[in-house]
Amino acid sequence: MEFTGAKLALFLGHDLLVIQRDDKPDIPFPNHWDLPGGGREAGETPAQCALRETYEEVGLRLQETDLIWAKEYQRTSGKMWFFVSHQPAKMVDQICFGNEGQGWKLMTSAEYCKHPMAVPHFVAQLCEYLEEIGR
Repeated sequence: MEFTGAKLALFLGHDLLVIQRDDKPDIPFPNHWDLPGGGREAGETPAQCALRETYEEVGLRLQETDLIWAKEYQRTSGKMWFFVSHQPAKMVDQICFGNEGQGWKLMTSAEYCKHPMAVPHFVAQLCEYLEEIGR
């Protein structure tokens, strides 16, 4: 299966975990609010990619069984996967922020979807998931 990367919309309780991207002109969407995830490493499945990146970026170790929704999207960089997981709010105490990005915070999904600095295609994908589940 060919794909370039994967992202995870990770809900901790009712809120979405978001990461503020570095403010560097050489990266896509500098200074924007992003979701955990990133590029594929050799031989990874989409789920393995999303879970590894989540662990590297915020220190949370999830299992493939924690992923409740998945969809493949075509981006200009290639095929990307978008996953969703809902975990208990208390998991926020386990966050150990990595070395990518400026910081993290929790936002409601509505706040993220309306935020001017949210990565636009992740807003669209999150909204598609929320519409599908009737929120």
